[in-house]
Amino acid sequence: MKVFNYAIAGDPVQVKVPEDAHDLRAFRYWFEGANRRGPIGLDTETTGLDIYAPGYRLRTVQFGDRDTGWVLPWELGGHFVEAARWALTHGAKFQIHNAPFDWAVLDRHASGGGCDASIEAMAPKTIDTRLKAGLVDPRQPQEGGRGTALKPLMSYYVDPNAADTQGDLTAVFRSLKLTKATGWAGIDLWHPTYLLYAGLDPIFAARLDTCLDSELSNLGVRARLIEYEHDIARICAIMQRTGMVLDVPYTERLDAQLAEEAAVFEAKALRYGVSNVNAPAQLRAALQGMGEEWAPDERTATGALKVDKAVLHRFADLDFQTGQRLNKRRPNPLAEAIIKSKRAGKWRSAYTQTFLETMDSEGRCHSFINSMQARTGRMSITRPALQTLPSGDHIIRRALMAEEGHVIISTDFAAVELRVLAALADVKRMKEAIRAGEDLHSFTARMVFGEGFTPKHRKISKGIAFGKVYGGGAATISRQTGAPEADVRTAMAAYDRVYPEIKRMSSRWQREAYETGMVHVSVTGRRLPLDRERTYAVVNYACQSAARDCLGQSLINLENAGMLPHLRLPIHDEVLASAPEAEARDIARQIQECMTFDLFGVPIEAEAEVGKRSWGSLYGADV
Repeated sequence: MKVFNYAIAGDPVQVKVPEDAHDLRAFRYWFEGANRRGPIGLDTETTGLDIYAPGYRLRTVQFGDRDTGWVLPWELGGHFVEAARWALTHGAKFQIHNAPFDWAVLDRHASGGGCDASIEAMAPKTIDTRLKAGLVDPRQPQEGGRGTALKPLMSYYVDPNAADTQGDLTAVFRSLKLTKATGWAGIDLWHPTYLLYAGLDPIFAARLDTCLDSELSNLGVRARLIEYEHDIARICAIMQRTGMVLDVPYTERLDAQLAEEAAVFEAKALRYGVSNVNAPAQLRAALQGMGEEWAPDERTATGALKVDKAVLHRFADLDFQTGQRLNKRRPNPLAEAIIKSKRAGKWRSAYTQTFLETMDSEGRCHSFINSMQARTGRMSITRPALQTLPSGDHIIRRALMAEEGHVIISTDFAAVELRVLAALADVKRMKEAIRAGEDLHSFTARMVFGEGFTPKHRKISKGIAFGKVYGGGAATISRQTGAPEADVRTAMAAYDRVYPEIKRMSSRWQREAYETGMVHVSVTGRRLPLDRERTYAVVNYACQSAARDCLGQSLINLENAGMLPHLRLPIHDEVLASAPEAEARDIARQIQECMTFDLFGVPIEAEAEVGKRSWGSLYGADV
C-alpha cells in the first residue's frame, strides 16, 4: 500500500493507493464504513478531455471522505477494476465536482462486469459540488467571482494552499517535457505527485460540499433549484452521450477546401506586405499605406487603431453579420483577404478539425454541454463549440446529420426574451399584442412611429427591444440598425412611453440590488450578482436567466413525454432533435407542445421545423 500524508487546513489526511489484493480488502472495509456514514467523494483521472475519441483511457478511479482518499489504478485491470466497480455499484451517494464529465467517463469506460455505471444509474446518487458552487456565485474570477473550479473553490472555502497540488503537477508535466494536454496520458501511473493529486480530489469534494451546503442555506437558495439543476445536467449528459452523426467524407472535403482557401487569401495578403494575418501592427500599417481612414471611435483603449472584424468589414464593404456586399464604397482587397483567410482558418480549427479529432469510432461527435455556464445560467456547448456556428450559414451544419432514415427537427422559442420581459415586468400593451398573435416589432413600431411606420422603423423598434433585454444603449442600437443616434434616442424615449413598465421595473430591480448586496434574485430563485457600475444590466440578467429556465423546464417536460431519445442539442433557445422520417411530424408536434406553456399570463410558444437529414438542411443545404 502506498500512503501519502498531507494536511488540509491543518487537518492531517491520507491518500492511499492499493497495490495488491490485501490492500483492496482494506479499501472495501473503509468503503463500507464510509458508505454508512454519508456521501463519498468520487473522481476519475483519464488521458484527457475527449471522452469518446478512440484510444481514450480511464486511468484511475478515486473515492474519499473528509480524511482519506483512495486511488484505485483502473489502468492495471483485474482486481483493481473489480474493486472500483463494486464500489460504484454499492455506493449510496457520491460527491463529484463537475459530475457530467465523470458520469460520461464512467458510463463509457466503467460499466460492465455486473456494474451499471451508466449516467442513468450514477446521476440519481450524485451531488455535484460544481453546480452548487454556481448557485452560490455563478461568476468567473475575471468577473469578480470565485469561479467553479475545484482547487480555487477549496482555496476560498477551506485552505488557501489547496491549489498547490495543481501547480506541482503542472511542474511535473513540464519536467517530463509534457504539456497540460499530453500530461494526463503521458505521466507514469505511479508518479507520487500524480497519485497525491488524484487522491486529494475526492477529499476536496467531500469537504467543499459541506461548505457549500452552509452557504446555500444561509443565502436561502431553494433545495428544489438544486435538484432542478441536477436534473438538467443529467438530461444534457445523456444528449452528449448520444451525440450527432458526422458526415466524415463531407467534413474531410470541407477541411481540405478551407485549408486551401486560407492559403490562397494569406498569399493575397502577403502581396500587400502582410505576412501574418493575425498581426494587428502589420494590418494597421498596410491598411494605412493603402489610404484607409479610421473613424474617431475606431480606436482601442490604448489609442491604437482598431483592425477588428467591424473595421475590416467596413473597409471590405461587407455586411458584418451576413458577409454580403453593401455597395457603399470601393472594397479594400486586403481587408477582404484578411476576413476570408481568418474565417477559413477559424472554421477549420474550431469546427472541421475538431469534428474529426473528437469523433468516436462510429463517426459521431459528442460536444460537451455545460448545462449552467454563464452568469445567468445559460448553457454552453464546447469541443466542438456548436453554439458559435456561423449564423445563417449551412456549410458547417451540413456536416452534422440525423441517423440513417431520420431527419433533423429544430424547435425554437418565439421571441422568448421579449415574452419573458413582458411577463416579468407585467408590460400590459406588450402582453396584449403577444396574446393577439401580433408581430411584436411591427406592433411596437406602430405604437412608436404611428400607423405609417416603415421597415426602417420596425428595424429600429426591434433594435430597441433587444437593447432593453441585452443592455444595449443608443450608440449600440445606432450601429446595429444604421439609424442616426439622435433618432434612436428619440425612439427610445417614445418606447419608454409606450411600455413604461419596463423602465419602472428596471429602476425597482436596481434599487433592490443596492439594498441586497448587488444581487438580483431571479423568478426561479437563482442569484444573479450585478456589477456596481452596470446595474442597468439587471434587466438583461433577469430576462436571460428566466429564458434559460424556460429551456430547462422544457427539457424536463420533454423527458417526461418520452422525447429524450430524440434530443441531440440545446442551442441557445432552440432544441435540436432526430426522428424517423415517417414519424417526424408527430414528434415535432410533441416537442413543440412540451416547449409551450404560460409564464405569468404570457404564452411562451415554440415552433418546430422539420428538415432533411443534415442540420444544414434547415439553412439551405440540399441534404
